[in-house]
Amino acid sequence: MKQKKEGFRTTIGGQALIEGIMMRGPSKQAIVVSTKDGFVVKEEDLKFIKDKYPILGWPLVRGIVNFGSSMVNGFRALMFSASCLPLEEQEEEKSKIDIWIEKKFGGEKADKIIMTVAAVIGIALSVGLFILLPTLLAGLFKNIVPSGLLKNLIEGAFRIAIFLIYLWFSTRMKDIHRVFEYHGGEHKSIHCYEKGLALTVENVRVQPRQHPRCGTSFLFVVVIISSLVFSVVSWSNPLLRILIRILLIPVVVAFSYEINRLIGRHDNRFTRILAAPGLALQRLTVYEPDDNMIEVAIAGLKLVIPEKKGADEW
Repeated sequence: MKQKKEGFRTTIGGQALIEGIMMRGPSKQAIVVSTKDGFVVKEEDLKFIKDKYPILGWPLVRGIVNFGSSMVNGFRALMFSASCLPLEEQEEEKSKIDIWIEKKFGGEKADKIIMTVAAVIGIALSVGLFILLPTLLAGLFKNIVPSGLLKNLIEGAFRIAIFLIYLWFSTRMKDIHRVFEYHGGEHKSIHCYEKGLALTVENVRVQPRQHPRCGTSFLFVVVIISSLVFSVVSWSNPLLRILIRILLIPVVVAFSYEINRLIGRHDNRFTRILAAPGLALQRLTVYEPDDNMIEVAIAGLKLVIPEKKGADEW
């Protein structure tokens, strides 16, 4: 691989999984999972809906499309990494509902049903925790705070607090903490590649673990943008307030994506200021990986680096 110049920024990104990492390049996606028998690798070529419908690649529109696509691909990758666990561990993870679905529908169809149900529940919990709960809590102040704008700002403060508490409690869970260590391996390997260094454990290990294009930073931007957008939309009826916030989610995602894209493409004083809160927040979601985790990240990254030089450059 030819050396890249200092300051090169790649479009390659990744996601930490259960004992593994997914790397996503401009044309390929690779999942590498570490098992007791070695690495399990899954590669696939990427197809983008914007190639068929160019309008879906337009600014603001692309944020909604890419967010949805990332959620689907990320969840599938997570399910694949879970399937690589030893059978006894997989059985421990299965609920009674999962077992019933498998007996009722069998193998592959059961997996799709379980994945769909889990995704729906995950989305519902996210909306409930970060949209509905802050709105309901802010409603407790309706007789104390007369200003609609101020109530919306209080709601935004609750949303940020809930998000931070949620992340903090996530780090207390052993399995999640280990995923966050793989997260560090993903970031470090990409930093190493962007600096044009050889992708070795030694070179990757010394890289910073925070990265400006991290999903944690994106989620934090979503929380901040949602608080700002929701603050200018007031409605006394609590049900209408909740409905309006749900309908505004695509708008929030669209603007958040463009901001994160701006941070990812450019390195100047303005983008560094925008990136600073997200980088600080990554202290909760990105931890130092061990050498095996770094090897997993390197293996995944090498599989998605394009053959044509510069094809993955912003």
